[in-house]
Order: sequence, then C-alpha cells, then structure tokens
Amino acid sequence: MSTFTNKLDLIEPAILNDQVGIKAWFTQKNADKINETASIPGLDLGFNTRTEREQVVGNRDLLFKMLSIEPDWTAFAEQVHGTRVQKITSGGIYPETDGLVTRVPGLALGIQVADCAAVLLADPVMKIVTAIHAGWRGATGNILINGLEIMKEEGSTPSDVCAWVSPAICQKHFEVGEEVAEQFPDDLVDRTSYQKPHVDLKGFIRQQLIGEGLDNDNIQVADGCTVGNANSFYSYRRENDNAGRMMAIIQIAD
Repeated sequence: MSTFTNKLDLIEPAILNDQVGIKAWFTQKNADKINETASIPGLDLGFNTRTEREQVVGNRDLLFKMLSIEPDWTAFAEQVHGTRVQKITSGGIYPETDGLVTRVPGLALGIQVADCAAVLLADPVMKIVTAIHAGWRGATGNILINGLEIMKEEGSTPSDVCAWVSPAICQKHFEVGEEVAEQFPDDLVDRTSYQKPHVDLKGFIRQQLIGEGLDNDNIQVADGCTVGNANSFYSYRRENDNAGRMMAIIQIAD
C-alpha cells in the first residue's frame, strides 16, 4: 500500500473549480512525499509504467480517497495518441480512446500524461465535462474539435465552455523534426533559435480552442513545463522508461 505523511501536492484549476458544480484536479510528482525509494518515486498513477501494478493501485486508492472519488465510478481513456472521443455514462477503461465526455453527476474522468497536455473542458450551464489527452498527434488530428463537437451535440454553446490546459512540454524543450513541425502553424514553430524546429504545443491548443468559439478569458493554460521542472512533474522525454504519469481529473459535482 502507498502511504504518505503530508498532504499531496495537487493543482486545482481555478478556471474550472470556480464554476458552480465542477471539480477538477491535476496531480504532481510528489517524489518527496510518497514512495521515495521506489524505482519510480512519487505518485505514479500509470499502469503503463515500470512501477508495479500493486503500487499504482495503492497510489490511485490514496488519491481517490483524498479527493472523495469512487474508483469504480471513474472513467479512463486507454490513450493511444489517437483522436477518438467518446460520450460515456459509466466508469471503466475505454479502449482505443483519448477523450471522454459525460453529463453524469459524480462520474470522474481521468487522463494520464507525462509531457502531452491534458485538456479539461466544462460547460457549467449544461453541466457537461470533457477530458482529453492531447499530444502533438492528437492535437494536430483535431481531437479537441472532436470533443467540442460532442459537447455541442449535447447542447453546449462554445462561448459557455471553460478550458484548462495542463502542464506539458514547453516550446523550449519540444524539439521536433520538420515532418512534425510542418503540421503546426508557422507562428507556433521556432525555426531560428535552435538547430531543429521547436513547437509550442500549448499555444496550438489555445489557438484551436479559440478557433472553435471559446472565449480567450475562459481558457487557462498552466505555465509548468514537464521537461524543465523535474521536482514537480514526470516527463517521458526527460526520463524515458523511468517516467511516471500524472493525472488530470474532472467531475460534475453530485
């Protein structure tokens, strides 16, 4: 079992938690508070990492107990770097899916990341929430647009939707090949400061959300860079197979 003596460090996105009936969180590494001597120290929440499954289950149980979330009443996308988004009504793991949408009160949606962005969307008017895994493949493949389309089918008006973009790899550390860079607008690619192109993934996500009708004031993009801040975040680019996973969670309050 996982144990800790101090409260875990979490980010509570103000843009979402300030809305009536919406709850949202993003976990941090917490390597100084839990599992300090483990092969992957901290609050690793990913079943696809080197951490033993029993340890991850313990980490998740600890987190869910702290947040008063029922583990069986939590939904996870399998996350295959695709563009599929599903409307759901129950907990569990959804295969070959990178985004989840629900209107069910109390049902929590979870997305795991370690450099990709987790994007949480909430319509506080219609009480609809969405969680999306947006790496460069998903983002350029329009997974955000797919998620917003489902929200609109459920009655959402984009100008009512609030969005939070998690800490993720920042432009300084996101070196890519030209075959990736050319999929992004030129104003979000730095081809002059480095030997290879560097892409602004979080800037692209904000640009896409605004293009789909969200108000700029309703979008909050977290400052943190997962690669550059080893104390707070796991990073696959920095740590490779030694990286754990953070989790973004959103829920319509009961």
